[in-house]
Amino acid sequence: MRVLYQFPLSHYCEKARWLLDHKELDYVAHNLIPGFHRAFAQLKTGQNLLPILKDDHQWIAESTKIALYLDDTYPEHVLLRRDEQLRQQTLKIDSLADDLGIHVRRWALAHNLAQGDHALEIMMGEQGYLRQFEKISKPFLKTLVKKNYKLEEELVSQSKKHMDELINELNHYLIENQARYMVGDRLSLADISVCSMLAPLLEVKGTPWEREEAEEVSAEWSNYQKYLLDLPLGQYVLRIYQTERNARVDWRGI
Repeated sequence: MRVLYQFPLSHYCEKARWLLDHKELDYVAHNLIPGFHRAFAQLKTGQNLLPILKDDHQWIAESTKIALYLDDTYPEHVLLRRDEQLRQQTLKIDSLADDLGIHVRRWALAHNLAQGDHALEIMMGEQGYLRQFEKISKPFLKTLVKKNYKLEEELVSQSKKHMDELINELNHYLIENQARYMVGDRLSLADISVCSMLAPLLEVKGTPWEREEAEEVSAEWSNYQKYLLDLPLGQYVLRIYQTERNARVDWRGI
């Protein structure tokens, strides 16, 4: 059985889940404990980050490398076209999206932690050691998140600027391709990458970032969401999720 080691809230792990779902491959999404995941990741892959895919005896770390592995191993429902120009365009947009994801994560986490514990609740999971010792684990996890993702005010502000620049660039690429897909005329790695990275900002339904009706958000968050939805890029993300995101595994994992 294939196993995807993940954090439910990670948009890079959402990207990996979508890659596997697009390929119509069976897998289990297995949650690791933030912070403690590093020893496991280092042991299995020689690096510290998730997602990690275990496929038989193969261990593949990092979402784009997972995409390349899946296309090489399971050629149906291709993620990258054989045409070299389209392939390079896809990889370029995927790289821009992965860069965007760093800044989306920092800006979104800073806002979410300032508003409440919703993000922490998802990180802790519905069961396991973090949930069993919640009174201790929740403040520990909050401190760990702030430190690991560098949520200092100056860095959050810088990430906002980078986020704006990258969103404008990706919006331009989309318009150049007639606003249907990022590259070519059907879903590719580029679309999965861009949509996964922007899902936290748009709070897409059926994802870890779907907002509960009673949740309050800051005016800055609400205004930025409206700004995104006024762009072709924002409308495209919602459309692709509605028409192309055929999830086969619950993002909550086990």
